Amino acid sequence: MDRRKEIREFLTSRRARITPEQAGLPVYGGDSRRVPGLRREEVALLAGVGVDYYTRLERGNARGVSDSVLDNIARALKLTEAERTHLFDLVRAVNATTRPRCTGRAQVRPAVQRVLDALAIPALVWNGRFDTLAANRLGRALFSPLFQDRPASVNNARFVFLDPRAQEFFGDWEGVANDTVAVLRWEAGRDPYDKALTDLVGELSTRSEFFRTRWAAHNVQLHRNGVKEFHHPVVGDLTLAYESMSIDADTGLTLISYSPEPGSPSEDALQLLATWAATIDREQAAHPASKLDPRENR
Repeated sequence: MDRRKEIREFLTSRRARITPEQAGLPVYGGDSRRVPGLRREEVALLAGVGVDYYTRLERGNARGVSDSVLDNIARALKLTEAERTHLFDLVRAVNATTRPRCTGRAQVRPAVQRVLDALAIPALVWNGRFDTLAANRLGRALFSPLFQDRPASVNNARFVFLDPRAQEFFGDWEGVANDTVAVLRWEAGRDPYDKALTDLVGELSTRSEFFRTRWAAHNVQLHRNGVKEFHHPVVGDLTLAYESMSIDADTGLTLISYSPEPGSPSEDALQLLATWAATIDREQAAHPASKLDPRENR
């Protein structure tokens, strides 16, 4: 990825969404703008820097830009926490001398797998590219359409954008897809030399117009908790709260758990899912060649 281009397009897109009124600037009757949002000189004024200085930065020339200047620009553009972090990451990448590197699939430690297996709710471990590296029984059962026919490489982003079953599986597929793009965009800024991530973005951009359009918007966001709706092929509809927790000892890995509201229909559906998963496990133990297939044992 071209880091200078990333800075240019990110700052331009953030500037375009802020109106003078939102920035607290006076607007006069004869003010006509060829493009939406703030002008460069207005951002420079709000950030307390020279117009030429800000113009060079927006063009991708970030050499020697201080953290205090970036903080001022982040405030001027009303960046969110994730957007501010993304801007700092982009500038840091431009100033770095590290060459692109290949990153393999991280291994989940046995102790982490034991934590997953001890949980009575669905749980998985992802890396920043949405590779699912580990799951407990309920996690595999909940995401059975994702795991089905993918014994070696399970990537949630590919499932969301390239598998037609995803639009039926996720109750709010478009919201999930937008969130996935925003997290990948943030990850690309955080770790710009991850060749596997670059390859994934290239693949999704080539094969999915929806992804390509959203990627060009430069939206970044972190999703640490929230609620997701699922339409499971075996147990039907579930509404589950999710929590994302970084694994401090394993940089870049995140544990995601899904829990139902106590006493809700989703709790009943999850209990039914646990029974189905146990049945599948027994059948696979008796017939190792069989697969976890949500179309069976319904």
